[in-house]
Amino acid sequence: MAHGTTTSDAPMQARRPAAASRDLSERSLGFLLLLPAALLLCFVVVYPVGRLIWTSFTNLRLTDNTSGAFIGVQNYFDVLADPLFHGALANTALYVAVTVPGAMIVGLGLALLANMPFRRRWPVRLALLLPWALPLVFAGLIFRWFFESDYGLVNDIIVRLGGTKQQWLSTPSLAFVATCIAIIWKTSSFVALILLAGLQTISRSLYEAAEVDGANAWQCFWRITLPLLMPSMIVAGIFRTITAIQTFEIPYAMTNGGPGDSTETLALYIHKNTLDFLDFGYGSALAVCMFLISMAVTAVYLRRIFGDKA
Repeated sequence: MAHGTTTSDAPMQARRPAAASRDLSERSLGFLLLLPAALLLCFVVVYPVGRLIWTSFTNLRLTDNTSGAFIGVQNYFDVLADPLFHGALANTALYVAVTVPGAMIVGLGLALLANMPFRRRWPVRLALLLPWALPLVFAGLIFRWFFESDYGLVNDIIVRLGGTKQQWLSTPSLAFVATCIAIIWKTSSFVALILLAGLQTISRSLYEAAEVDGANAWQCFWRITLPLLMPSMIVAGIFRTITAIQTFEIPYAMTNGGPGDSTETLALYIHKNTLDFLDFGYGSALAVCMFLISMAVTAVYLRRIFGDKA
């Protein structure tokens, strides 16, 4: 028999180009199906971010005759030398330090409560949705009325208990406390929903085995619930930290950054420079700084999650 291609090898060689062409067409189809989503992503994310970065290198202001000329990194040098930026950044860091742990603790308690074996648990779980579904500005206006000095609900309760009225929204420290309470109330329900989903994945057999070994409820919480709930807590912490860095609506509705600038966040300072002062170049530089801070915090969280796998 002569060496070379046999009769049985011919059909196989004929099928290989067909399979290759079919695979190529499937890859092309996948590319075509993803192309609209990629174009939409570029339109709503890549282009605005790119435009924002470009504007941050210009002196675009609508209050004078500047036409947005390129000035390099001058806006960023101005940001680093701006004491108001440092004050807003410090206030934002305080909001993160107070409201993120506060929302995590309150949310964990609400999730454990909603996961208890009630006969009818849907009213408790429905109550978790109400603060989360409430618009942020509306929640800020509600708490502004709560802490109003003359006819607010909080001062009314304090007076009925024998205390004196407090100037909640006109005293810097009290205004910060009131704003933090409103933020924790609004955001803890979102954390509770994430943690409740994590609690649903923990098998009941683990608790039954621990009870057989003599573990009490506190030991079950520390040895079973908390370790197995940690991935959900990290996810909730990522979202809660990023939204805390970008805090705007509730301080805006309650105090508008006041009294003075004691409750002014970085987002409020960006809003003031862009929409009040119409300095889009400097406001864009501030926005880029907040974007970089958010990305850095996210990278720390992701390092925490995937650090052992890297």
